[in-house]
Amino acid sequence: MKKLFSFDLSHFRGDLFGGLTAGIVALPLALAFGVSSGLGPSAGLYGAIFVSFFAALFGGTPTQISGPTAPMTAVSMVFIAEILANFDGNIDKALPTILSVFFLAGILQVSLGFIGLGKYIRYIPYPVVSGFMTAIGVIILVTQIAPTVGYYPKEDKAFVEQFKPMAEELILENILKEEVDEGILVLEDFKTTIERANSISTGEIMTEAKTLAGKEASGVIGTFNVLPRIFANLHSLEIGLALLTILIIYGFKRITTAVPSTLVALFVVSGGAMALGLDYRPIAAIPSGLPTPQWGLFSTFGFGTITQYVFTAITLALLGAIDSLLTSVVADNMTKTVHKPNKELVGQGIGNAFGALFGGLPGAGATIRTVVNINSGGKTRLSGMIAGLLLLFILLAIGPIASRIPAAVLAGILITVGIGVMDYKGLKAIPFMPRQEVLILLVVLVLSSVWNLVYAVGIGLVIASLMFMKKIGDLASESFDVQPLQPEKSWEDEFAFPKNLKEEVFIKHLDGPLFFDSTSSFTETAKQIPSKASTLVIRLDKVPYIDQSGLYALESIIIDLVQRKKRVILVGVKKQPRYMMERIDIIPDLIPKEQIFTDFKHCVKWVVENVEDEFNG
Repeated sequence: MKKLFSFDLSHFRGDLFGGLTAGIVALPLALAFGVSSGLGPSAGLYGAIFVSFFAALFGGTPTQISGPTAPMTAVSMVFIAEILANFDGNIDKALPTILSVFFLAGILQVSLGFIGLGKYIRYIPYPVVSGFMTAIGVIILVTQIAPTVGYYPKEDKAFVEQFKPMAEELILENILKEEVDEGILVLEDFKTTIERANSISTGEIMTEAKTLAGKEASGVIGTFNVLPRIFANLHSLEIGLALLTILIIYGFKRITTAVPSTLVALFVVSGGAMALGLDYRPIAAIPSGLPTPQWGLFSTFGFGTITQYVFTAITLALLGAIDSLLTSVVADNMTKTVHKPNKELVGQGIGNAFGALFGGLPGAGATIRTVVNINSGGKTRLSGMIAGLLLLFILLAIGPIASRIPAAVLAGILITVGIGVMDYKGLKAIPFMPRQEVLILLVVLVLSSVWNLVYAVGIGLVIASLMFMKKIGDLASESFDVQPLQPEKSWEDEFAFPKNLKEEVFIKHLDGPLFFDSTSSFTETAKQIPSKASTLVIRLDKVPYIDQSGLYALESIIIDLVQRKKRVILVGVKKQPRYMMERIDIIPDLIPKEQIFTDFKHCVKWVVENVEDEFNG
């Protein structure tokens, strides 16, 4: 604990400049991600403040800057839209449930760090990550079409009117469900039902209709559903602000990279729009003052919430872990240091838990902000903490002014984020990649874009795992051939094997793990041994592992050989395979310990002493 709260101040100047610069870069992105998520700009800003500060304080990568990122926001956006629909679009009612899932994701990340899983994150297949990142870009680009042109489905009266009958039906259905729960719904008397139905106001119906309209137009598929209405309701001012933002972001980079072009675009376009008094649509108001704890999340943090949304929480935790540790590798390469992956996961988890407690979006290590920090002189965890404190100062100092930022400006910023987050390296490699990897990439990309990010990643991992096991199984199966001992097929230590015993003794070489995919080939062993052979030598020198399927296949073969009065000798049995065979009594019930040898030399000696030459003697 003493070490935790001791800081290296020898690089304070560099940490100060690095943290300030990274915090400035994070500001427009935090606001944009908050708006994109559906929780508002304040949620993005709160997430950037708390995740940046606490992930730096407790994390294992000194120069890392954390906060809301495009992948984390995209997953959160889908989840938030689903929860809002369940609560009739009422953000106040839905917020405790949303934050409880974010809090759970943080706790899961801490758990991943404590049990030491940080080093295993790198084993997630590249096609899964590539397909997912490209899908994130597609989702951001498509979902920002409507705000870029100034179209908001809930404000389209003609569109909302279409959902009034459905809204009335849904409200009546809810009344009936409530009465069933209360035990007052009976066939003889619908008086209470009629009274409740008559008390429904037009405003309540319109609110429900707007919720349904928003749900219909959400996500990639929803955006395509309302494309005709989007193009029929173009607002030239909003389009102009968004395009100008995009042009400045890409154009200013050609002039200099010393000042973040995203920040320049935010200040120039927003300041110009405010100064000219343009009639634009501003972002949602950012609350003034210090963020307050959302204690209500603990009231919903129960078994029901955890079981219903645990897969979403796991996905956020794993995605945040991957995002953060990849950024840690980038930081290592730039600073010539080595990060601590498990400690980093603990720090990220604590940051996300605190962020959720104060109503913030979940985040992860952000590559661009981390690179900016390092290039500006950041060397220790103080830089990440300073970035968080700067954002807190900005919130307190200019929160009301920030609330006047045009929504189209943040839409333009998000479009550049969507373009930048896609994995072009993976897309360019498609013509040269193995077909199986292309399939995984495309499955994850398509399913993530048009269906469900969470399930798409899960399906991608399952397909990748099955293909990997099939490939390893095929490679392992290549060595599963039983044939008489021949010089050209022999291992080096087998050349001196007595020639007169070649018909009595067959040697089976196993190369690689014996597991479920190789058992079908291995079970042919017993069938291939001719009746002349009285002994089978199974060489396990190159078998590091046997799974349950392989174990039972081996047991079945040995039982068959013993019943046929043939002896089985094992050579070079490793620790794990021997333990497995002893566990089900293959050793010593079927194969006595005197027929198990550590090397082939001792095996040959035993064969010479115990196997008779029946055909050459």
